[in-house]
Amino acid sequence: MVIEKRQIVIPGETLVSGNEYLPGDGAYRDGGDVVAGRYGIMNIFEKHVRVIPVSGAYYPRRGNTIIGTIVDITFNGWLIDFGGAQNAFLPVAEVPRYINRNEMREYLDFGEAVVVKVWDVKSRGVDLSMKMRGFGKIEGGMIISVSPNKVPRIIGKEGSMVKMIKDATGCSITVGQNGKVWISGNDSDKELATKKIIEFIVAHATITGLTEKVEKFIKKLGLKVNSPEIIAENTDGESEQNVGEDNE
Repeated sequence: MVIEKRQIVIPGETLVSGNEYLPGDGAYRDGGDVVAGRYGIMNIFEKHVRVIPVSGAYYPRRGNTIIGTIVDITFNGWLIDFGGAQNAFLPVAEVPRYINRNEMREYLDFGEAVVVKVWDVKSRGVDLSMKMRGFGKIEGGMIISVSPNKVPRIIGKEGSMVKMIKDATGCSITVGQNGKVWISGNDSDKELATKKIIEFIVAHATITGLTEKVEKFIKKLGLKVNSPEIIAENTDGESEQNVGEDNE
């Protein structure tokens, strides 16, 4: 049986038949069949069948890297808008150094953007941290917004897509699971080229052979592509890195 691994499916559609396949996110078993539970892209990886939504809101999970904006300051931390149903909370205790209450606005002020990690998800809200290396206030560069469901395609398998873009443009790229991407480089033209490449990936996220098409697009922009190691494509966001960034 030949299985198309990147096709659009609808709820109730039979994806595969056979007990050797296991249903994952967005799929369920009905007798001997694995059936789609939502509209999206079917993905089969090591006998696990998932349906990845092509649109929708971001739901934070512990360990996710996200990019947000300071919208309020309390006596013991900062409230951050990350595009979710409610703002997340960054406690003073979860920043890299001791901050006196009078220094809070000097350290992180209203409207400033930050790269943070989802530390905990509770019914009452989302707690954040930025104690780890590579997290903190964003300075310089540009931030663009994409659909959170396209993030795994931007990152690529084991970070392969982000690495290819970084090697071609020389820009640092940090991809938040909430659909915010921070691009930073020493050349504004290279930053703009990086933005165009990411927008190309988003526009063609559902097609097969995306890596090769991105390589051709990068060359059309007059940039050099380092031939990446061949890695099987996978659109399953749960198996991708949380963040594509150069922390070298």
